[in-house]
Amino acid sequence: MAVNPAIQGRSYPQTPPYLVGREKVREFARAVLATDRASLDVEAARAAGFADLVAPPTFAVVVQEHSLTQLLTDPEAGIDFTRVVHGDQRFSFTRPIVAGDELTATLTVTSVKSLGGHSMVTASSAIVDSAGAHVVTATSTLVVRGDE
Repeated sequence: MAVNPAIQGRSYPQTPPYLVGREKVREFARAVLATDRASLDVEAARAAGFADLVAPPTFAVVVQEHSLTQLLTDPEAGIDFTRVVHGDQRFSFTRPIVAGDELTATLTVTSVKSLGGHSMVTASSAIVDSAGAHVVTATSTLVVRGDE
């Protein structure tokens, strides 16, 4: 089944709130070998002017994943997850993510292209805090391999 080009422009409902926990930030920082003390030590984060631990920039994918799930499980999208390869990831920050943030994401499919039997789906997740203020937009391009 091919990706449905009619999903271009489609937005999905806002995800439930995700509470950014200190240990999640520390775990993620260790997993990506982040060396910034502000991601591991609360006092270092506060000394740098933050309220709490600062998540590494790529932590935004943790929140984005909840919105991407909506797209990947949408039967109208026609995306076979077993054929998906991650093609690109970009972030546009208004401010860093910090422990204690309660974040939600709203995903919009910005592009669907066919290339040589494969499909490329680009989706942007606007991630906001509990006050509705923009924190980061995470944009992913997924390559959906065509039938062999």
